Amino acid sequence: MEGERIILGIDPGTQVMGYGLIVDKGKKIELITLDVFKFASKESPALRLKRIFAAVLGLIDRYHPDELAIEAPFYGKNVQSMLKLGRAQGVAMAAALYRDIPIFEYSPRKIKQSITGNGSSSKEQVAGMLGNLMKLGNEPKMLDATDAVAVAVCHYFQNRQVSGQKTYSGWKSFLEQNPGKIAGK
Repeated sequence: MEGERIILGIDPGTQVMGYGLIVDKGKKIELITLDVFKFASKESPALRLKRIFAAVLGLIDRYHPDELAIEAPFYGKNVQSMLKLGRAQGVAMAAALYRDIPIFEYSPRKIKQSITGNGSSSKEQVAGMLGNLMKLGNEPKMLDATDAVAVAVCHYFQNRQVSGQKTYSGWKSFLEQNPGKIAGK
């Protein structure tokens, strides 16, 4: 259908990488799928990066997304963890670049703000909000997957602001201006 676009959201990681795909139908968004890839911690870091590249490339070849939205790495308490996360993000981005897919990066705080209205929200709060609004399950094993959907939804809101369409800062303003426009409602 004309005007629709598929957004692939990625929550990068070297042991667990979440992904979610949504379709933007203008004023309505719908979930296509969400899940996680798990990579064996016993494998060498280089082999895990190869598997991340192959996994993202497989998603791209299967679903043909128009854009990739990815969570930016953030500095926590452990520099080594941030470096590993940055490598995973870079490999996922390389897969998108390999297929000429535009990439958009969002900070964890921006994503949480867009979904819950609070940039300090927990993974559980983000999953709960998405679960209520998009009929997602919010089982703890799927928090990386719901984080990936959150990245895609954040991109949906941000892209609408850039393209000159009605602007929304997150779910609250979207729902105020578009009652009943979330999938399943």
